[in-house]
Amino acid sequence: MTLQQLRYVIKIVECGSITEAARRLFISQPTLSTAVKELEAELGIEIFYRTPKGISLSADGTEFLSYARQIIEQTQLLEQRYTNKKPSRQLCSVSTQHYAFAVNAFVNLISSLEADEYEFTLRETRTYEIIEDVANMRSEIGILYLSSFNEKVLKKLLKENALRFTPLFDAIPHVFIHSGHPLAGRKQVALEDLDDYPFLAFEQGTFNSFYFSEEILSTAPHKKTIHVSDRATLFNLLIGLNGYTICTGVLNSDLNGDNIVSVKLETDERMKVGLISHEKVPFSASASRYIEELKTLITEYGYSCCD
Repeated sequence: MTLQQLRYVIKIVECGSITEAARRLFISQPTLSTAVKELEAELGIEIFYRTPKGISLSADGTEFLSYARQIIEQTQLLEQRYTNKKPSRQLCSVSTQHYAFAVNAFVNLISSLEADEYEFTLRETRTYEIIEDVANMRSEIGILYLSSFNEKVLKKLLKENALRFTPLFDAIPHVFIHSGHPLAGRKQVALEDLDDYPFLAFEQGTFNSFYFSEEILSTAPHKKTIHVSDRATLFNLLIGLNGYTICTGVLNSDLNGDNIVSVKLETDERMKVGLISHEKVPFSASASRYIEELKTLITEYGYSCCD
């Protein structure tokens, strides 16, 4: 077993495919595949499951990856200490539902870095894909919410993938609407008040179940519904069509401007927003710093972080 082989495995997980990892490593795909197979044979485990759809980490592979990352990080510290080698590129990947505070924390993290090089990834994506990203170690952290409606289903899925859910904060559902919307001056609105306006929801692709919806109260009837795939489109439609979406209520004007406002929704439901991560894999230094940025922001927004 060599350090190079450990780096190969880490790069494959980061890229999500052997072909892309080989391209970034400037080696041939057969060379990379052979190196991994030799490592698997030496250790007597299968690190990756290989299917026609691609690769994914096995249970043994997930545990191996956590050790491999620790070894490479310690090696880099030794090199910096005794050979004056410059710090390595800092890495961190996060997959999240479409939350402005998640982006804001990412901005704060990168702004605070004293690093010449880094390679971070922020994926605003579908609920099922967030779980899949963390399960396959494409992302260290996932951010999503649980409610009384989806909790049983999502926790079962998390358990099947050896993932843990760590609560960040409890949110009272709000609606985002245009600042010029007829209901923008209200302190609180009910779903009935919104009946004639278009409801905007993030589409969930193949896994378009109510349980995976980013919007709480997903089973409530809506006369007009528009599904979108990104936050910029959603905000444009909020403004152009007097639409609305249901969310945590955490809104950052620095990132989203002053055209969108948050109004409390009349409901007894609550959103428990939290992190998902692998049970057996410790956080990297960058991931830990990102979590601290999240907690700081949440407190600044007036919410209490969960213990």
